[in-house]
Amino acid sequence: MSLVEDHDFGTPAVKSAVTVSLTIDGNTVSVPAGTSIMRAAAEMGTSVPKLCATDSVKAFGSCRLCLVEVEGRAGTPASCTTPVAEGMVVRTQTERLKRLRKGVMELYISDHPLDCLTCGANGDCELQDMAGAVGLREVRYGYEGESHTKLEKDQSNPYFDYDPSKCIVCSRCVRACEETQGTFALTIEGRGFDSRVSPGAHEDFLSSECVSCGACVQACPTATLIEKSVVEIGQPEHSVVTTCAYCGVGCSFKAEMRGDELVRMVPWKDGKANRGHSCVKGRFAWGYATHKDRILKPMIRAHISAPWQEVTWDEAFAHVAAEFGRIQGQYGKDAIGGITSSRCTNEETYLVQKMIRAGFGNNNVDTCARVCHSPTGYGLKTAFGTSAGTQDFDSVEETDVVIVIGANPTDGHPVFASRLKKRLRQGARLIVIDPRRTDLVKSPHIKADYHLPLRPGTNVAVVTALAHVIVTEGLVNEKFVRDFCDWSEFEDWAAFVADPRHAPEAVETLTGVPAAAMRGAARLFATGGNGAIYYGLGVTEHSQGTTTVMAIANLALATGNLGRAGVGVNPLRGQNNVQGSCDMGSFPHEFPGYRHVSDDATREIFEKLWGVPLSNEPGLRIPNMFDAALDGSFKGLYVQGEDIVQSDPDTHHVTSGLSAMECVVVHDLFLNETANYAHVFLPGSTFLEKDGTFTNAERRINRVRKVMAPKNGLADWEVTQKMAQSLGMAMNYTHPSEIMAEIAATTPSFAGVSYARLEELGSVQWPCNEKAPTGTPIMHIGGFARGKGKFVITEYVPTDEKTGPRFPLLLTTGRILSQYNVGAQTRRTANTAWHPEDLLEIHPHDAENRGLKDGDFVRLQSRAGETTLRAHVTDRVAPGVVYTTFHHPETQANVITTDYSDWATNCPEYKVTAVQVAPSNGPSEWQEHYREHAARSRRIKAAE
Repeated sequence: MSLVEDHDFGTPAVKSAVTVSLTIDGNTVSVPAGTSIMRAAAEMGTSVPKLCATDSVKAFGSCRLCLVEVEGRAGTPASCTTPVAEGMVVRTQTERLKRLRKGVMELYISDHPLDCLTCGANGDCELQDMAGAVGLREVRYGYEGESHTKLEKDQSNPYFDYDPSKCIVCSRCVRACEETQGTFALTIEGRGFDSRVSPGAHEDFLSSECVSCGACVQACPTATLIEKSVVEIGQPEHSVVTTCAYCGVGCSFKAEMRGDELVRMVPWKDGKANRGHSCVKGRFAWGYATHKDRILKPMIRAHISAPWQEVTWDEAFAHVAAEFGRIQGQYGKDAIGGITSSRCTNEETYLVQKMIRAGFGNNNVDTCARVCHSPTGYGLKTAFGTSAGTQDFDSVEETDVVIVIGANPTDGHPVFASRLKKRLRQGARLIVIDPRRTDLVKSPHIKADYHLPLRPGTNVAVVTALAHVIVTEGLVNEKFVRDFCDWSEFEDWAAFVADPRHAPEAVETLTGVPAAAMRGAARLFATGGNGAIYYGLGVTEHSQGTTTVMAIANLALATGNLGRAGVGVNPLRGQNNVQGSCDMGSFPHEFPGYRHVSDDATREIFEKLWGVPLSNEPGLRIPNMFDAALDGSFKGLYVQGEDIVQSDPDTHHVTSGLSAMECVVVHDLFLNETANYAHVFLPGSTFLEKDGTFTNAERRINRVRKVMAPKNGLADWEVTQKMAQSLGMAMNYTHPSEIMAEIAATTPSFAGVSYARLEELGSVQWPCNEKAPTGTPIMHIGGFARGKGKFVITEYVPTDEKTGPRFPLLLTTGRILSQYNVGAQTRRTANTAWHPEDLLEIHPHDAENRGLKDGDFVRLQSRAGETTLRAHVTDRVAPGVVYTTFHHPETQANVITTDYSDWATNCPEYKVTAVQVAPSNGPSEWQEHYREHAARSRRIKAAE
């Protein structure tokens, strides 16, 4: 095995229909017009020496190492900044060029520490490579003069070091921060001899605006910016390309190894979702995989207050089979069920639903998508005929107007956010619909044209008001509607939204958004060119989540923003495989491919393959499982990779339901909050320890490749298979590729997917079948899967959760960049340096009325429960609105949230909870108890 190499062409590729031919070192090459000489040479296999140039950022022309000679031109131009021309004759190697390059390198080396043998970048240093490339063997200038070789290191960042003594001021890190990441956290401070890279206003990296995406580290040609892991472990010697297991962007990475030890995760340039970029989580927060808290042996106990007993895998499987068999014998076959994981692979999720349907004999299977994006599936299937987003991420490069509603991409989907910000800096317009002033509203070099800070719970009213303006002002794309939609349905919808009660002026008081802003945003979206809509959990996690998804679809249909690049309706999926877990049939009413369990033809496909009769009745959804447990009819649950106690709403209801069950099986990496109510614990494996696929938010199926052996002995698919075998099922796969073959054989949208196809193409986007053998980047070109696009009347129905004298504020929740979901993974990494606890954001006006200051402990109370956390006083939220994250279990934010849910899918209404905030003396008694219990568990684990 060896390192997977990313070839660097020096400058970015150019898109041009015009081709230019030139001669380089006697060879003819043809490239797109506008291509640099450096890239043209690289494409024909000739490497021109370089230091400041790299193909991930625009050419800079500062190092003077890439000089070439061009026939008919005076001087020696830099090849990175000189475009090709028809008939140009270039020489990259002459005696004159050799002399000039060697002189340049002498200057660099004369001001550089000569510690190559002990340097962490030894063997992976472009300065070292270029010294060899130009034949430098001595430095005429000596090393006695003034230099930068004694400058102090900045080691504040938990993941990488900054050593300015090794900086050659090539500006690659600065340009990567600006062009790739879009944070603008770095600058070149000083002039001339005093020039050096500086984060922020001469701050250290940890204190600066740096978001630790790693782009600067990746761009650095020396050891100036270098991963601490490389310094500690040494240079990697082999790598495997795999897919990140955090958010729904689905970034591809090279897992670079030394032996069986992971050294670093490097974003893969050929990754079609991330194009060589990364965020702090995917790039650096992988240490949880080897964290001491991981449970590596199965455990059982008689009841939830008893101590855990370690057992063998076979003993654990036999125990589960016996208990589930006993429960079904006593209470009936519908008394048990399971929850699949959106963090596990498609293949693993497929096996879990197969085990439940064919082994348990019921359809009591659900997934965490129930509590996040189930309204997306229902709403988009209704409007378009498919339960997924319409575009690939590349599409954002061709958009002209973007609506971001109920999403915070810079925190939740940061790699996509960087691509979006880049397009905004190029001139695209932006509308943000969010109760909170997110970073997209205003940050360096971008500013939203409109921010509509709506009152939580009024999404439908705002989107319908936008539609009102589009219809009443004659801004509908009538040709698109007549060609691709049901005209009579459109007329009914148009009459509905044109009603004066939906006018911006009529809903201004209700939504809190100025009517003029709504009118301006609607006009901009309808007339601004290619219009794309991106949304997140701020849309779906409402009692009208499905209604809002359909209202968004109406907006796209009415303006004709579907079926081509730069447009579309694009849900930003939260977890790495939420899309895949839904695709694989994790809902109680659907087989893989979103086919209803009552459909005889579909059921027959699986009955013939699996050899058992299957139920045609939909099973229980997650909240129904808890209800059934409390009424005594549901007694056994298998939970794969999901901490439902921390992540699901109305925590008291969840824990009461779990406490009423007789056998709860938790299959996970760590003893999470749900494991407190478990009778069996099956240790899970990380994405680094398994083969399979993830499907990201753009329907892209990416390979997950095993880079190390499972520390628990079994990959998750093997755990499910052995559990199924213990139930008497004939499940005998030898590799996940065989599971994918079964998925392809039974699921039309996956019919053309195979591991061979994924190896050949890198990734594909479903549908992938005979009609689209290489996948479908953009959906609904020339028509919709359902036939005609469907307009749906979206009546605004106020949530039952009301504010009043006791609970006058509205709580909404979200995520932060450095943490992920319930924090089980990121809290076990150095990411806690940025977010050690959840905070409650509160407007200065509301804080002053309650006598609160920034950092004070406050009691957060709702009709469902209460908790305590610190206040962060900020005008990011409007008066009357408070906001918190849910990454730390001691906060227990979901003790506060209610059991209200979406009318169609039971997706919980996390985003609207009436609360009161009051001063507190500190953490509550139960929080102190939790912290003591957690600390005691850590001590016991450390002692082991």
